[in-house]
Amino acid sequence: MSFLTSFLKPVAYLSLPVLLLRSVAASSAIGRYYVRLGMYLTCLTAVASWGAFIAAAMTIAGKRYDVNWVIARTFYHLAGRVMDIKIEVEGEEHMQTRPAVFLCNHQSFLDILFVARMFPKRASIMAKSSIQYTPLGPFMVMSGAVFIDRGNNTRAVKSLEAAGEFIKQARVGLWVYPEGTRHSAEVPDLLPFKKGAFHVAIQAGIPIVPIVTENYWRLYRHGVFEKGTVKIRVLPPVSTEGLTANDVPALIERVRNQMLDTLREISVKVPSGGAPAGAAPRVASLPKELDAPVVRSGSHSDSPSSSFSPIQRNDSTPGAGTGVGAGDLSPNLSEARSESRASISSSSTSDNQSRPSENGTETEEDEGMVLVGRPAA
Repeated sequence: MSFLTSFLKPVAYLSLPVLLLRSVAASSAIGRYYVRLGMYLTCLTAVASWGAFIAAAMTIAGKRYDVNWVIARTFYHLAGRVMDIKIEVEGEEHMQTRPAVFLCNHQSFLDILFVARMFPKRASIMAKSSIQYTPLGPFMVMSGAVFIDRGNNTRAVKSLEAAGEFIKQARVGLWVYPEGTRHSAEVPDLLPFKKGAFHVAIQAGIPIVPIVTENYWRLYRHGVFEKGTVKIRVLPPVSTEGLTANDVPALIERVRNQMLDTLREISVKVPSGGAPAGAAPRVASLPKELDAPVVRSGSHSDSPSSSFSPIQRNDSTPGAGTGVGAGDLSPNLSEARSESRASISSSSTSDNQSRPSENGTETEEDEGMVLVGRPAA
């Protein structure tokens, strides 16, 4: 009897915090929010601590480019079960495209869980060069991270050019949040896209694979953290074969429109109340007859996927830089596109003050969330 008591006593004491947390979580939504937030951060800390040892061991074993895949899957299986958040993926076959630039919408730090579900094998992280000198530096070096100098616009452009050359020579892929910062609102929407990832894709001549995570405002925002199911849809690759820097605006327009339409389609419907403040509207689509692949005389495509959905461009068209001539648009469509672009411009005035933001991620918390995927040998 004394043995049983000595065994059960510690178990009872250890269970008290668990029972207390469950009681707090059940008492109110705000209590549940902080309890679940603590659980999520605990999972992050545990996996990050464990990951440092895994990175060292796998680097010694010559598997450094699988480090992030192992850690990502570990975090997904742990946090997914602890938080009781399920993820449904459509079009996952497009994730096999290599090399490619993977573009995904960015809502909050909960996106780490969804990236962990989608993260491909033989992948690494791209981040600003100063992170090398932080506590994360050794881990990122061991996992084969690619560091980019983002000190100012000139150095950022040179870094992107170097990244494009690296992608072309080493046949790697790139995962980017094109909005450049987190954006969460009740009404599904996207911020204007930055240009950096599109320049890199065109320079390297590799396709873009859009990835859309549904709007999970109902599950997570300040004061709310619930369990549930989140849908992710991977869209067919968009070819950049034969495109130049002049085609970047049209490429951004097409990809953003595809992602915005998909976001609104797969997200839980909310009462119409207009777009949230700070969000950019959908840019008017091209006429159907012009919404087709890029065709340049003498160019040959060796793209890794047959399901590409590229952009049509006619070099003889006065508006070739945007994929369509101004004279080919109807007055209504021209007016709609002008209004959309004006709205996007007004919502991006901060870009004029922070030029590096045009070349990719902008905020400190997002710098480490750009991924470089490497094709399997």
